[in-house]
Amino acid sequence: MSSFQSYGKVNEAEQARLQARRKTRRRIAIISLSSIALVAVVVATVVGVTRNNSDNEGSSKNGDGRSISGTIKAVCDETLYKNTCYDSLSNAADNSRQLQPEDLLKLAIKVASAELSKVSKNFGQNSTVFSGITDKLTVAALQNCGELLSLALDHLEDSLKSGASVLESFDDLKTWLSSAVTYQETCLDGLEEAQAGILSRVSAFLKNSGEMTSNSLAIVSWFSKVANSVKLRRLMSYSPVADEKVPDWLRPEDRKLLGSPDIWKNQANAVVAKDGTGKYRTISAALKAVPNKSKKRFIIYVKKGVYVENLRVEKQKWNVMMIGDGMNATIVSGSRNFVDGTPTFSSATFAVLGQGFVARDMGFRNTAGAIKHQAVALMSTADHSVFYRCQMDAFQDTLYAHSNRQFYGECNIYGTVDFIFGNSAVVLQNCNIFPRQPMRGQKNTITAQGKKDPNQNTGISIQNCTISPFGDLRGVETYLGRPWKDFSTTIFMHSAMGSLIHPNGWLPWIGTSAPSTIFYAEFQNKGPGSTTKQRVKWKGLRSISIREAGKFTVKEFLQGEKWISDAGVSYKPGL
Repeated sequence: MSSFQSYGKVNEAEQARLQARRKTRRRIAIISLSSIALVAVVVATVVGVTRNNSDNEGSSKNGDGRSISGTIKAVCDETLYKNTCYDSLSNAADNSRQLQPEDLLKLAIKVASAELSKVSKNFGQNSTVFSGITDKLTVAALQNCGELLSLALDHLEDSLKSGASVLESFDDLKTWLSSAVTYQETCLDGLEEAQAGILSRVSAFLKNSGEMTSNSLAIVSWFSKVANSVKLRRLMSYSPVADEKVPDWLRPEDRKLLGSPDIWKNQANAVVAKDGTGKYRTISAALKAVPNKSKKRFIIYVKKGVYVENLRVEKQKWNVMMIGDGMNATIVSGSRNFVDGTPTFSSATFAVLGQGFVARDMGFRNTAGAIKHQAVALMSTADHSVFYRCQMDAFQDTLYAHSNRQFYGECNIYGTVDFIFGNSAVVLQNCNIFPRQPMRGQKNTITAQGKKDPNQNTGISIQNCTISPFGDLRGVETYLGRPWKDFSTTIFMHSAMGSLIHPNGWLPWIGTSAPSTIFYAEFQNKGPGSTTKQRVKWKGLRSISIREAGKFTVKEFLQGEKWISDAGVSYKPGL
């Protein structure tokens, strides 16, 4: 064989890699300079506000002579709970060294974490909170609080451990802090029907930690706005690792192959089959085999059958992919519900807590029925979770998209009251949404979004979906949603709406109106139910531009798309 290498033919893949590396070095250099620019802008802003508050003459000085209390006050002025922010940061600050803006953010997260850690000790099995309580629902709700506060602490600690600079990690920080706020709020939500006096007692426990977590979120949100004002966000949209891992020169047929379910099944680390043809007969047994905090994908293939199991993908089980033989062939079934004493958060037939979870060609159902009220089929609180060609089948509270970033593609979702709800940043794309027959006297509401804090980066985005009745809904009023919390955020865009949608479109949570702080929008929908002439006249129901609608797409709203493309599923990044 000749050793001669032709110089007339360039290896396309190698050339692309070389160009990517050059581009990476150039981007890193620009980002480094931009990081310096961001700090300078934030410092200048803080200094300007500090000078306007120069009446704090007796306060301590940091290294460059500026007032530490004035600097803290300038940052705390951006928060919802200014006094809590100022007091907690002033008491924790090291007066002997110069404070940088990033230091203040980390300090805010640290004091929130310390307070929440102290509070969470009240929810151990032997704590005084549980003494004298015999009501089953209350005990279960308090146990949920213990778990939820543990999840909130994990997110605060993740925020502190993030090795990237603030400029590089705005999206992650906002997501994790938004979720930490949601976990504490969910604890209180679960106690609304609890034994008398418990809700007020727990509310008092969580007051400081909730305010401190909200303040941390407000500070990082302010930093993010500053970054946007100096046009640095555009530079962060490039990920050299992502570009090299999924190269542009990957052939179309290779990308198509990546989405084939058979490819994943053949690579399965565990096979579940009721008939004994797999290693495991139950899904729960296969989940126990998943290594903790694995950075590699662990694939579980679940063969067709109905698996009557209440399942949890625990928070330490990372990067699990579960694939079935079809949404109507591989089904996980359960019947936990609120009426029988299970709080909504723990009623899910299938609950996902571990980050990076992917499910495809699976069905999840709760058979409790409308009479049992809240009965969740699927609950996800996992960051970067993906559900593709899956079915969620229940009545009230079918799909609990609880928190963090989530994507649902080509799914079927059945329900009655608030059957797509939660406080995640979630996009549902190309899904079929089926309102069904509720209890006598009930009205159907498709969504109930629970954004509590204006700085949370959360909401429900329903894109290119189809809304049609499941069964005869004559005489049943069906609405697009109702505002669960004060800053409830929901958008329907490019979706087909059948005539079942009530002309008013939206239903109040209480009374006859909704808070002016909500953000509801309908953008370029079609079908007889999409007519907006008789919609409710709420201030929070907005008419939006194509640019504003674009903010609720996968690429913008979910802060990137690599984690979805890595799952090998079809999706549309923009409008």
